[in-house]
Amino acid sequence: MTHFLSSDKNPSGFKLEDVLKKVRNDILYRATKIMDDEKPEAQHVLRNNMEILGLLSEAIALAEDSTQVLNRSFGASQPGTPRIGKK
Repeated sequence: MTHFLSSDKNPSGFKLEDVLKKVRNDILYRATKIMDDEKPEAQHVLRNNMEILGLLSEAIALAEDSTQVLNRSFGASQPGTPRIGKK
């Protein structure tokens, strides 16, 4: 069973891209809290967060592409009914 993502056993779950966008927003929020902190540790964490934001943006684009492929090929998602894979 999935905890966050939509699946046959979790039809009220979220699309992958939506979860990733929420995580990205949280990181952006935290980054704004430390962006003026000149401590080397804060700047190190900020650099890491900026790198993670780029990777998340790439992952979001891939997830959105997968959703488009599934929508184009099989129509809109129906809760509890997988479009591909096994039940």
